[in-house]
Order: sequence, then C-alpha cells, then structure tokens
Amino acid sequence: MSGSVPVVDIAPFLDGTDKPSVARAVAEACERIGFLVLSGHGLDPAVVERAFERSRAFFDLPRAEKDRWHPTGPSRQRGFHGFATRGLAYTLGEDAPPDLRETFFLGPVDDHREHFAYLPEAANAYAPNIYPDAPAGTAEALVGIYRAYERLSADLLRIFAVALDQPEDWFAGFIGRHFSILSSHHYPALRELPKPGQLRTGAHTDFGALTILAMTEADGGLEVRMPDGAWQPVRPPPGTLVVNLGDMMARWTDGRWTSTLHRVANPRDLNSARSRRQTIGYFMHPDYDAPIGAIPSCVPAGEEPGFPTISAGEHIAMKIAASHEGAAAAKPA
Repeated sequence: MSGSVPVVDIAPFLDGTDKPSVARAVAEACERIGFLVLSGHGLDPAVVERAFERSRAFFDLPRAEKDRWHPTGPSRQRGFHGFATRGLAYTLGEDAPPDLRETFFLGPVDDHREHFAYLPEAANAYAPNIYPDAPAGTAEALVGIYRAYERLSADLLRIFAVALDQPEDWFAGFIGRHFSILSSHHYPALRELPKPGQLRTGAHTDFGALTILAMTEADGGLEVRMPDGAWQPVRPPPGTLVVNLGDMMARWTDGRWTSTLHRVANPRDLNSARSRRQTIGYFMHPDYDAPIGAIPSCVPAGEEPGFPTISAGEHIAMKIAASHEGAAAAKPA
C-alpha cells in the first residue's frame, strides 16, 4: 500500500498471465477513490530519468531565457509558463492565489490539424508544440516520455475496458488522434512565505480521461481527498507511477468510477533543501470528436444514462468554460 492508495502490478495483464485479477484490482481502486499506484508498467526508467534531468536543466535557466518559449495566442497549454502564473483552484471557482510552480507543456506530437480542419473549435487542441532548443536534448527527452506515456495510456485503457466488462479493444477506436497533454512541473524551494491559501497546486480534479504521473521524492507533495474527507499523502515507491481518473472518465462510466480532488501541499520547512520537487504528468484526452457516452455496462438495465453523450472536445470546452465562470464569480467585483 501507498498510504490508502492501492499499488497495482499490471505486468500480469500486459504479459497475459492473469488479466482478470489485474482488471478487478483496477476496478476496485477506480470505484473507491479513482487513484492507484502502478507497478509493472514497463516504462523504461532511463526515459523517465532523462526527462527529469533535461527538465531540471531547463528550469535552471534564467527566467528571461525560459520566457523565449512562452506561448502567444489562444493556445495556452504549450511551452513554458512561469512560476506562480497559473492556478488550478480556479477550476473549482475558488479565489485562491496562483500555484507555486512553473511548467513546460507539450500537446500532441503527431499533427492532426488537417483531419480536424472541419472543426475550427479543435484548432487549439491540436496547436503546434513549442520545442525548446536549450539545453540540448530537452525537446527530445520530453517527446520521448510523451511517447512512452502514450503507449502506456493505451495499455491502461485496455485494462479499463476489461475492468468495465467490455471487450479489451473497446477504447481503441477513440484514441487514434488524441489531444493529450504532457506537463513537466517544477516546484522550487520557496524563498518567501506563501500567501494565505496558496499551495504548490490548489485542490482540483482533472478534466480528461486519465492522468499518469511520475514524481521525484521531496518534502511537500501530492495529496488525495479520501472518501472520508481526509487528505492522504501519496508516496509512491521508487519506479512506480501514479494514475488517477479525470472528469471525462467519470462521465464515461456514468459516475461508476470517480474523479477525485487532489492537491500538492507545501513543504513544512521552507528552507529545506529537500523541498525542490518535479513531476511529469500525462493527461489523456481521446480524439476531439470521440463520443463520451455512458459505457453500456455502467448503466443498470432499464435505467437511462445520467449524462447525455457529448464529444471529448465538447467535454473539455465545457469544463474550461465552467472554470473560467467560477473563477470570475469568485473574484470580488
């Protein structure tokens, strides 16, 4: 166990030796808290370490240098975003100070803009990436871990399908042109006291289908809101990954599986040399036009789904719009 978040070894599913047991363990975690720690995932540790090392070198550059890769225009989840310039608590309509981190984002590595030209509203989801040319190897390292997460997310969706009593390839037709986001977050040691209510990352749920997260060990880290309302630290063993469900998967399963509040706490000792922290996450969004309707096994016989079917793009746009409206409402007039 990792606190109260279960550790699930998915190797027996991936090698075919015991798919049912893995699917049952995943289903239990997804129904109970929407979080699990993943072992046996097959990700090359060298790929993960290279991405952390090159990201660390990038974040050590002077701010003016990093700002060369800040995005312009409407597509915001690309390139570099400076320290304390974004806040996830806003997605819940809370008037909280911005998060104590800086980030580099990648979107889809493959170019699907021509395919979605008929949907102008999809343009931001498939906007070109901003690749840093310094330090050497940073872009290649980030693309490398993006591709590794991309493969793992497809494997996880196969497990999810079996866990939901569907054919193993049930999700496969929805992810060929996904618009998933990679985020490399850096939480530097703090030099001054946070503002009231200010966290490394404010409490939020993720918008997409699922999230995969690798993290370095440091003071002040990920916490999950457990079913009893308590905040539980998540401390994954070395070599494991954290996986959680997003709001889209909760909708896809008609509420059978849960998208859970989580946050990143501040270190208790602001002067601790161990408080510098990094995470590299992958937020899996299916194809922009993928229909997000209740999976058949998630709706009891004779009942209607709790949500109408909408596209993945519509779901994300709705969540973003709601977060903007909530943040505006939370601010004083």
